[in-house]
Amino acid sequence: MTGKPGKSTKSIHAGRLEPRPEGAITTPIFQSSTYEYHGEDYHNVGYLRLSNSPNHLVLGERLAALEGTEAALATGSGMAAISATFLALLSTGDHILVQDCLYGGTTSLLNHEMARLGISYTPIDPQAPATWAEAVRPTTRVVYVESLTNPLVQVADLEAVVSFAKEHGFVTVIDNTFASPVNFRPAELGIDLVMESATKYLNGHTDICAGVVAGSADHVSQIKITLDHIGGVLDSHACFLLERGLKTLPIRVSGQNAAALRIAEFLEAHPRVAKVNYPGLANHEQHHRATRLFDGFGGMLSFELVGGVEEAEEFLGKLTLPAHAASLGGAESLIVRPAAATHGGVPPEERARSGISDSLIRFSVGLEDVEDLVEDLETALG
Repeated sequence: MTGKPGKSTKSIHAGRLEPRPEGAITTPIFQSSTYEYHGEDYHNVGYLRLSNSPNHLVLGERLAALEGTEAALATGSGMAAISATFLALLSTGDHILVQDCLYGGTTSLLNHEMARLGISYTPIDPQAPATWAEAVRPTTRVVYVESLTNPLVQVADLEAVVSFAKEHGFVTVIDNTFASPVNFRPAELGIDLVMESATKYLNGHTDICAGVVAGSADHVSQIKITLDHIGGVLDSHACFLLERGLKTLPIRVSGQNAAALRIAEFLEAHPRVAKVNYPGLANHEQHHRATRLFDGFGGMLSFELVGGVEEAEEFLGKLTLPAHAASLGGAESLIVRPAAATHGGVPPEERARSGISDSLIRFSVGLEDVEDLVEDLETALG
């Protein structure tokens, strides 16, 4: 084709092997840990830990095409992507500016492993760019944000993040898991490095653990060296499953966008619901920003019931379709109370500062018939 391929075409064809091995339409699983040497640079010889098997190479090109970046690297988990990126960009004594409401695993990594290595951070209010300069130190190197925050589904002033970082010479890093490249491609805005937990929407079937780092070829190459050292590789079979999941990514996410908006509107109108967090709602504080930046509002929402923690637990126990489980982005709906699960490792006072109450419920909307989900929610609320 002569024109620029669309999202669905990229998700199915980008990076595919040519010629197709033995005519196989689907990339075969190259279940080999090592490959023959033919006189090339020895560091380029196929070896599983170096993430350069044919499965990895196809996946890297496809992910880069979807993210709109020069290069991309698949990792063994989303946390492997975050850890390798931090370790590649930062040294002892360096400092990071981070959004003040982050995924609990990221916060725990900063509070424990990064702190132990002498790398510090300062939280910044992502809605108040005028205050960010106060947090800058001579050792600040990176600004780290999320496109849609976990679990309050807020939208940072991402345009200001890019301008601020360029002004100060910082590297911008974003966790784009909640949005996925279907709804938002941060590189197009000027973000340097994009990370995703591919366990979630990119794979979409709740059957692997994987991560992604995408950005310039130089940055990704630097991070790959660190990943090679710490061994956070994705195995070939998981590469195969992730590539398979990517083929349906645009159609899955489009369906989840529509269903989540329908459910958010239902919950917002229910008398037993005190608050709904979803950027597709007109009364969401960052609705206009999300409308400007994103192609869709995502499949994630969170809400609080009038009766607090006790009522939240009772409600969760009455649901029949959404599974009471952590994670997100799969074909099946998942629901959880973050304070007891995904953010359980975050100190209570820190959760409170971030606006994460103990009664908050996070809902990952799946691909069930949306009216069946609404009926299930209505019954549990009743």
